Amino acid sequence: MKAYLVLDFSIRDVAAFMPYVAAIPAFIDKHGGRYVVQGAEPTVVEGDWRPERMVILEFPSREAAQAFLDDPDAKSLFALRHGATDGRLVLVDGCD
Repeated sequence: MKAYLVLDFSIRDVAAFMPYVAAIPAFIDKHGGRYVVQGAEPTVVEGDWRPERMVILEFPSREAAQAFLDDPDAKSLFALRHGATDGRLVLVDGCD
């Protein structure tokens, strides 16, 4: 079953964020992932959720998504993202 990482974030430091943007696609690909939504500005339709930017990544399984999150070689990139953005990240299973 496919799994999705959904990231809602705002950028505090664009210059510090750019190395992450350049390097993270290789790690997404390494774990069989792909962008479904990449840095889009969402339109709120209902509720009080006000995300500035969204990324949705699709992985072939929850295990592949978790392997991406746990990849020791990507940890420094995640630290870059954490230092340059404010975000919320969820992992969710897709439908069969």
